[in-house]
Amino acid sequence: MGTWRQVEIGGKRADLFEPTRPSPHRFTILFLHGHGEISLRDNPVYSIELDRHGLSCLCPAGRRSWWGDRVCTEFDPRQTPRSFLLQQVLPWLQENCQVAPPAIGLLGVSMGGQGALKLAYQSPQEFPVVAALAPAIDFHRWYGQGYPLDDLYESAEEARQDTATVLIHPLNWPRHQFLLCDPTDAEWFEGAECLASKLSSSGIPFERDFDTRAGGHSWDYFNRQGPSVIQFLAERLEKERLRIPTPPTPVFRQVSPGIDPGLATGSSTGTESE
Repeated sequence: MGTWRQVEIGGKRADLFEPTRPSPHRFTILFLHGHGEISLRDNPVYSIELDRHGLSCLCPAGRRSWWGDRVCTEFDPRQTPRSFLLQQVLPWLQENCQVAPPAIGLLGVSMGGQGALKLAYQSPQEFPVVAALAPAIDFHRWYGQGYPLDDLYESAEEARQDTATVLIHPLNWPRHQFLLCDPTDAEWFEGAECLASKLSSSGIPFERDFDTRAGGHSWDYFNRQGPSVIQFLAERLEKERLRIPTPPTPVFRQVSPGIDPGLATGSSTGTESE
């Protein structure tokens, strides 16, 4: 069995899983947690599946910030969560794990699920493979309940305009998407269905599982879907690798917080219980 260890990236904690026999292509999963800030660290279901497929996994601690590309003071007073991922996490992965997009698959649950989708929608060429478990698509419904979300947007409508359903581009999207939500998840199922409907009407390919019932919005459900999700990510990362032509590997460099949140590249050289 592979092992978990704690690392520090840009002054922030993250959990790293290293499989017993890593993929020869260094495939890695970037996991974004839910509002309850629960990492995959020591989760037996995901650890077994990651090890089975030879996948590394990085779980950065993002506090309650994975909603949007906006400064959340609970997480960091200067840089947005997206800029942290692009300007700090990606360079760290390239230097320490010898991996760079598009060999990095995105996975998230709830808050992190919609965060993973939005990251993929904003940078689909870098992140063509994404899976979202019970994504909190309609997070604007939480506005006004006293969460850090209230400080990120001026109103519920402004938050709605920043949801994944609104941001998806009909001509530029991640090639491999997997949406999963328990139909008894009263809070987030409708939003997931709405996103799926928009993807379908736009002719955007994706996979879904809106049928499996395993406890609603809970880790019972997330764990039940673990094998399917990890298998999807592993297979699609390999499928993406085999695409022709293969894009050059970008060189990611760590940059100081507070600058443009885009990809920093150089020239190529090769709910509360979540």
